[in-house]
Amino acid sequence: MEKHEFQTEVSQLLDIIVHSLYSQREIFIRELISNASDALDKMKYLTLTDDAFKSISFEPRIDIEFDEENNETLTIRDNGIGMNREDLIEQLGTIAKSGTKSFLSQLSGDAKKDSNLIGQFGVGFYSAFMVAEQVEVVSRKAGEEQGWRWRSDGKGGYEIEEAKCETQGTEVTVYLSDEGKEFANRWKVEQVVKKYSDHIAFPIYLHYEKKEYDDSGKEKGSTPTVEQLNSASALWKRPKSELSQEDYNEFYKAIAHDTDDPLLHLHTHAEGTLEYSTLFFVPKRAPFDLYHADYRPGVKLYVKRVFITDDEKELMPTYLRFVRGVIDSEDLPLNVSREILQHNRVLANIRQASVKKILGEFERLAKDEPETYTEFIEQYNRPLKEGLYGDFANRETLLELVRFKSTKADGWVSLAEYKERMQPDQKAIYYITGGEEHTLRNSPLLEAYRKKDLEVLIMDDEIDEMVVPMIGTYAELELKPINRSEVGEDIKDEADKEKAEELKPVVERIKTALGERVKDVRVSARLDESPSCIVLDENDPSMKMQELMRAMGQTEMPEVKPILEVNPSHPIVEALKSHSDDGVVEDVAFLLLDQALLVEGAPVKDPADFVKRMNKILAKAV
Repeated sequence: MEKHEFQTEVSQLLDIIVHSLYSQREIFIRELISNASDALDKMKYLTLTDDAFKSISFEPRIDIEFDEENNETLTIRDNGIGMNREDLIEQLGTIAKSGTKSFLSQLSGDAKKDSNLIGQFGVGFYSAFMVAEQVEVVSRKAGEEQGWRWRSDGKGGYEIEEAKCETQGTEVTVYLSDEGKEFANRWKVEQVVKKYSDHIAFPIYLHYEKKEYDDSGKEKGSTPTVEQLNSASALWKRPKSELSQEDYNEFYKAIAHDTDDPLLHLHTHAEGTLEYSTLFFVPKRAPFDLYHADYRPGVKLYVKRVFITDDEKELMPTYLRFVRGVIDSEDLPLNVSREILQHNRVLANIRQASVKKILGEFERLAKDEPETYTEFIEQYNRPLKEGLYGDFANRETLLELVRFKSTKADGWVSLAEYKERMQPDQKAIYYITGGEEHTLRNSPLLEAYRKKDLEVLIMDDEIDEMVVPMIGTYAELELKPINRSEVGEDIKDEADKEKAEELKPVVERIKTALGERVKDVRVSARLDESPSCIVLDENDPSMKMQELMRAMGQTEMPEVKPILEVNPSHPIVEALKSHSDDGVVEDVAFLLLDQALLVEGAPVKDPADFVKRMNKILAKAV
């Protein structure tokens, strides 16, 4: 017998799970049945596509037995693909998926939220330890002669040894703790299976002793009985009229390993040139690995109800990676390979039609259920923006779906709502990008826009820096960033031009003082209360974009110099007109630049010099 220690992450997860993170302990039965169903899916695929297995007589089934006399064990058995020694170590003793540590760091201590995360991570097998003193797994992999036994109490490690198995498949025996003995009961098991696993496409049989009674009610014996508990039909192939919301919810929870109901579902049967069925769900909360490069795909592919893959990222565009569900095609070959999938016209057409359906459902939600759509946006606004960057075929739809923050409204606003509120003579949609929302809302760049009652969109998501400039226009209106130098020309009037002419000498003195620190110094039309602000030349990357480029490895970047704009009506700037001391002008010029940088969340180049100049000016002021 071999003894192994659990991987550190597994031990942490077990500790969390055993302390009842799952709100309902009964779902361990659902998780073990779901694993059995996956194993049957894989075995069925082999018997249809692999010559080595086509001759096998395969009647997929799941069997459940329990020790009714002593209430000590519950056993769930399948004749699926099975596991060998290496599989048992890899699948039950370790978590091979990267990102585990970041997943664990997201655990909050809130049982409901954390159970949702753990479910998403796909560790349902370990839920058995909530009700078990010990779990034993006996398995034989299809095509191999040797069987193996895996055993653990879930506390530190596990044991593996050789075992005799008559056929391929897996048998999981849960040795029930005192808290779990209620599950060694016919009615309890039947209730749980019908509630959570009726949709499983393979028959689930319950083995029990059916008691017999005489006319007086006295037990006279019992008969061994095997009863099928589920309908064993692919739920996504059933007519929508036969299904309730609860049916959809329980199916979603099983395939997504989630404890919450989905935010929405979309069920489609297509006939004609292509024949296929799809059933898609949007989780109420974003999957924890949404922004991981190795995210787990959420859509399973079936062909004629035969499972093909659940690890194919091409089934959905990357920006819809949060969608969960099933695609079942009648037109693809059963032995379709991953390479063929990536260039298959049938699948490409199904994907294209599915994306349009999904986006159409988002449009309906935004129109008919705005509160639910707000919940959706809170979770998935950023992925939709990713779609703007890459899905040109659906760009117009996505432009209607994405939301932004605004200077004129609380919460989220659409571009259509912005357009409706525009001033009669306004010719562009204005926005500001950069750092935190609080910093952007307090930027001096907004002052003149507020004074002129012009709405500005607040874009504080780092992806906005890449996506929004690429959009260009919406409804023939140009999107203009107010932190770019040329945009200020939009709001200039004759009085601004006169002030600029009058202030030319002061501007020249400031420009001379600052020298190479700035690209230019100009009179601003966008300032009302603040003395100065910084903007960027049209072709220069913003500070946020520079940060992103550095994070992506572009460390050797030329320095981007800002353009300093000064407020011609501010007392500080006014005072410089008549000031003859070049030293004071220089100190004020540097302070105007550094405070403008600070307000925009940018670092001051020389903090010591900044403090020194500030103290000199303060000394003169007092």
